[in-house]
Amino acid sequence: MSDSPIPDALPLTGLRVLDFSQFLAGPSCALRLADLGADVIKVERPYGGDLCRGLVLADQTFEGDSALFHTINRGKRSFAADLKSPGELARVKVLIERADVMIHNFRPGVMERIGLDAARVLALNPRIVYAAVTGYGDEGPWRDKPGQDLLVQSLSGLAWLGGDAQADGSGPPVPAGVSMIDVITGAHLVQGILAALLRRGVTGRGGRVDVSLLESALDLQFEPFTAFLNSDGTQPARTTGNHASVHGAAPYGIYRTRDGFMAVAMTPMDRLAQLIGSQALVAMAADRGSWFRDRDALKQQLQQDLLAQDSAHWLALLEPAGVWCADVLRWPQLVAHPAFAALGMTQTIRSANGATMQTTRCPIRLDGRRLYSEQDAPRLGADTEAIAREFGLPASSFAPSSSSSSSTPAP
Repeated sequence: MSDSPIPDALPLTGLRVLDFSQFLAGPSCALRLADLGADVIKVERPYGGDLCRGLVLADQTFEGDSALFHTINRGKRSFAADLKSPGELARVKVLIERADVMIHNFRPGVMERIGLDAARVLALNPRIVYAAVTGYGDEGPWRDKPGQDLLVQSLSGLAWLGGDAQADGSGPPVPAGVSMIDVITGAHLVQGILAALLRRGVTGRGGRVDVSLLESALDLQFEPFTAFLNSDGTQPARTTGNHASVHGAAPYGIYRTRDGFMAVAMTPMDRLAQLIGSQALVAMAADRGSWFRDRDALKQQLQQDLLAQDSAHWLALLEPAGVWCADVLRWPQLVAHPAFAALGMTQTIRSANGATMQTTRCPIRLDGRRLYSEQDAPRLGADTEAIAREFGLPASSFAPSSSSSSSTPAP
């Protein structure tokens, strides 16, 4: 495995991307394109910029912006422009005329009012790939609802797939602990953009790519949702203990051991019972049909059995026998493990002032090479003048005011 911090000879080298998006879904797409070699120019409002600059998590900042912002916008350049100013909009249109990809996540109707909707942008540059993220698509009663990860997890039914049910079938929904819908939507947008660029290579024409958080959330649930679509239409039940899948038979779940927790995946229940030496479980699991039908009772008995020994004891017994099981690690345990070190999954990014912070690297490997990039996220507008000279733009007509707010509509 060879590693390189230098983005030379990467597949998207020479591709120019304009990233108008904010927060996570759109910027995560642009980040992945940058990781693969694209020149990503982040177009931001002059005052405040991307709202994610102020979205501080765990009280962590870096070079005046949130550490989160640097994680999702590293390796990009920043061009400040007030899209409501005719002069500034004209400058941005020059960028569009010479770009390969344009990404935004404004709410439906905003780009139409600004004058940068797909039809007008493609008229300016017929080769551009116009990529848009919305919360719920361009039509329908949810069109204007705020598109936010937790809200979409809730509306899409995803939150009802996690968490134990009570004996009466009730119990609260449990959302994922990460912004998984934003991330998967950004990945879907990357796929669409790359497909459109491949088509452009054949036909010479650009096109439009649209994704929404809701559609990506439904696609993420394709396995259980397909089963639901072909069922009697009732909500699938969660198990009352050790729950991990609405359609998974016992033993699928996470179990408490004497000193921690252990995950057990798809495993024949009768064989598992024999391996751990539980005669009660052997008797209960004799009927294969019971593995789903009576999964609550089987899980309850297995949980009782596994409490008798430490996780290491069970893993030493079950893993050599081919049982799919694993320790349930906290992050301090994970980062101390040799398996984590072997991945080389973290990297250091550096500011022009020499400050450093740790974050994750691009998870894609090319030609056996991990992709690292030390460049941090740009300061707001830091590259405006350099980009203006590069594109031969006319002088800016924007006159700074005393207001700290931007007139650009929020997505």
